Amino acid sequence: MPPAPPTDVPKGICMPDNLTSLTFRTVMPAATGSFGQLARLIGEAGAQVGAVDIVRSGRTDVTRDVQVRVRDAAHAGEVIAAIEGLPGFSVEDTASRVLEEHQGGAIAMRNRMPLTSRDDLSMAYTPGVARVCMAIHHDFEQAWNYTIKANSVMVVSDGSDVVGMGDLGVDASLPACESVCLFLRDLAGVDAFPLPVDTRDIAEIVNTVALTSSVFAGIHLTDIAAPRCFEIAEALDARLEIPVLHVDRHGSAVAVLAALRNGLAVAGKDLAAATVAVTGRATAGGTATARLLEAAGVGAFTEDPSGADALVAWDGPVNGGTVSGMAAGAVVLSMAGASAGAMDAAVYGSNLPTSPNQVSAALAFPGIWRGAIDVRATTITDAMLLAAADALAQAARDADNAVHAQGIVPSVLAGGLTARIAAAVSAAAESSGVARRARA
Repeated sequence: MPPAPPTDVPKGICMPDNLTSLTFRTVMPAATGSFGQLARLIGEAGAQVGAVDIVRSGRTDVTRDVQVRVRDAAHAGEVIAAIEGLPGFSVEDTASRVLEEHQGGAIAMRNRMPLTSRDDLSMAYTPGVARVCMAIHHDFEQAWNYTIKANSVMVVSDGSDVVGMGDLGVDASLPACESVCLFLRDLAGVDAFPLPVDTRDIAEIVNTVALTSSVFAGIHLTDIAAPRCFEIAEALDARLEIPVLHVDRHGSAVAVLAALRNGLAVAGKDLAAATVAVTGRATAGGTATARLLEAAGVGAFTEDPSGADALVAWDGPVNGGTVSGMAAGAVVLSMAGASAGAMDAAVYGSNLPTSPNQVSAALAFPGIWRGAIDVRATTITDAMLLAAADALAQAARDADNAVHAQGIVPSVLAGGLTARIAAAVSAAAESSGVARRARA
């Protein structure tokens, strides 16, 4: 088991991940009923037992890895103390399931060409590869056909705003970049590679990315604090002839727009006539949401939720008092954490997987990238984003075009979601005049 990372929680306890699931390596007597006694105690402590594996077994004791779902780190400490209060029981170590899953990294490279014979070697390397090099030397456009370029994306961060936890540094941004790569490969069939840049100077970031961009069909910016993220995106977009996607501007904002369209439909309202409050506009998500809603033709904007038909909160959890002051049939999207009070809204969603409607950038960006790459787009236009939002909203509707309060957005893993969004984005890119080729 990997060692628990240093935290400010009690010694030996790894801070639970967002699924509040820990693995306890527990030593117990090798006697009939020992595990039943442990499971009963964990249940009485308000936790839940998951999978169990035997690590080693001896004459007098047995060591098991026991997955335990707890509320938080303090609760984990209480459960461990209770276990160790049993005669002959002890907890050797704890580990977060998410750390175990990420051991060795979330992604890896793979080869497309075989390398099992001398003939394979001559085709893949010398002398065969020289012909490919010369073809690209004479016509760089051939790189789209004979290299990884046509289906690859660079994922860039400076570590200044890592998964909403603030400035964790460039090294800590690598797992977040890897997770984006994982999504793009599994959901969109796109080869992506993480490239955290160890500087906070905008010009240096732009220059570094631009100078290495010839390998890629697009640039994906993530976990960069506002407003620097938008300055970097705009500078790169002006300098490069490949799309530059920012996870909030082109991911979160699209997901929010789709959720609002459907949420307002549940309440019998239309976006073009609705008053939408967006709080936390200084954040990357708030800025991006306001910009795309304006492009979508929202009825009226405000920063005050009082009387509003919908609220998109980027500045913290929404409380029940805020919801009670909104218009009837209120739609609340709490994008900076969950709040029990916010669930009083007629339609509620958040950025968390525990929400009935998880409004996540991952709903949108795999399909946007697939669609943009398929037509070799030079940039990402508002028309492409609006098309993606419409496709995403439609994916949550049933055969009768109805939508329900508990399903204003589909699951990230919904079958056909990426393909649906990709088709809409490709068509919009072609009609916008930014496609290099027609979609196959």
